[in-house]
Amino acid sequence: MATVSFSSPPSFAGDNSGALTSATILRFPPNFVRQLSTKARRNCSNIGVAQIVAAAWSDRPAVLCHCGGGSRARGVSSHAAAASAAASAAAAAEVGAIPNAKLAQPSALALAERALLGSDASLAVHAGERLGRRIATDAITTPVVNTSAYWFSSSQELIDFKEGRHASFEYGRYGNPTTEALEKKMSALEKAESTVFVASGMYASVAMLSTLVPAGGHIVTTTDLYRKTRIYMETELPKRGITMTVIRPADMDALQEALDNNNVSLFFTETPTNPFLRCIDIELVSKMCHSKGALLCIDSTFASPINQKALTLGADIVVHSATKYIAGHNDVIGGCISGRDELVSKVRIYHHVVGGVLNPNASYLILRGMKTLHLRVQCQNNTALRMAQFLEEHPKIARVYYPGLPSHPEHHIAKSQMTGFGGVVSFEVNGDFDSTRKFIDSVKIPYHAPSFGGCESIIDQPAIMSYWDSKEQRDIYGIKDNLIRFSVGVEDFEDLKNDIGQALDKI
Repeated sequence: MATVSFSSPPSFAGDNSGALTSATILRFPPNFVRQLSTKARRNCSNIGVAQIVAAAWSDRPAVLCHCGGGSRARGVSSHAAAASAAASAAAAAEVGAIPNAKLAQPSALALAERALLGSDASLAVHAGERLGRRIATDAITTPVVNTSAYWFSSSQELIDFKEGRHASFEYGRYGNPTTEALEKKMSALEKAESTVFVASGMYASVAMLSTLVPAGGHIVTTTDLYRKTRIYMETELPKRGITMTVIRPADMDALQEALDNNNVSLFFTETPTNPFLRCIDIELVSKMCHSKGALLCIDSTFASPINQKALTLGADIVVHSATKYIAGHNDVIGGCISGRDELVSKVRIYHHVVGGVLNPNASYLILRGMKTLHLRVQCQNNTALRMAQFLEEHPKIARVYYPGLPSHPEHHIAKSQMTGFGGVVSFEVNGDFDSTRKFIDSVKIPYHAPSFGGCESIIDQPAIMSYWDSKEQRDIYGIKDNLIRFSVGVEDFEDLKNDIGQALDKI
């Protein structure tokens, strides 16, 4: 069993009582960490107990530890220390002594990281972690920090924190170092100044709308939209006196009319949309909105930041359901809002008050999932395109909706603003409600479930899954009984094609 010993009793500053100092970090020999890590993983899954035990705050002084009779100073490496010092200097220059000042994003360290990591592949693996994180640890992976509050060594340190001179956290609802690493990674991928992660994609939309649309304001959205987002807009926003114009996704004349005739606060749209995968020209609509003083928010969940970077095309805010491609393993729920720090900071303040906090264990799972984001999305892009081509040629398919097909009405827009077309293919079978249900029940590989974007293929019939309670709503939004939404996973294409083919043969 590993032991920890000190050559002399450490003490509080100015005190000879022999107690540990408030800044003392107990550091353990590598074998101890490995042994504890093994036991922790066996008993506690991904909680990362061993990593937490071995972790220390990077802004606290390094402590000389005497482990197993030998002694050595253990602190951050020289290059990390230099990077930290540079970032601290930049921060000091920016914030000065302004009360409650916050470090502008991106920081000097973030800029250095982006200069080093030039591709989405490298950013997905290393951003927010490789060049510096709030936790000093020998672990390659970012530890899970399970705490509800953070302590300060003195009242002066607390005052320094409040006035922006000391980098730390205060309360679990206001921030967490595991979640902070995740937010930095997402900002790097979206080319955003700032990102805030929250408990779900739906809450991300709610927080954004609650913050950026004033009482009595007016929003514009599209007919093709996640149903729960539409329900929130129709039922909750009117309580604040907010009115809404709904347009068809590609109807730019209707958008211009709405902007001309209303004091529009924000245009909120998905691209690609759910479930018909319509695409909106982000660069065009951003110019239209900004000319009238309106913000543009893009829900980019169906694209992911690998396929589309809406902020670089002129969007002000991007939201994601991180449950989908971002996490990518069908095992965690989360959401995020990315954009200019000026706007995201407003959402963050609202979020701190209202709650909707992402659990640090969920942050860890999303952070882990993002390391393979580029690999998964590239695979899904390829499989979905081949699947869409296969379905479009199949005699039992009436219509295929996929932006990668030349037959798609916004194929030209998708080609101009996306590097891949996503892993979801929607299509209508030649048949009625019952034959479509028979097809769904005949597939063997995809799971019959809601959601999309994970490693496992998922298939559903929206007339049942999302709109079973409202035939009227199905008719209004074009959700036919024979519509299928198919999210391809990372399985082999031939296996999926054969499975879909045999299911179609049964109708």
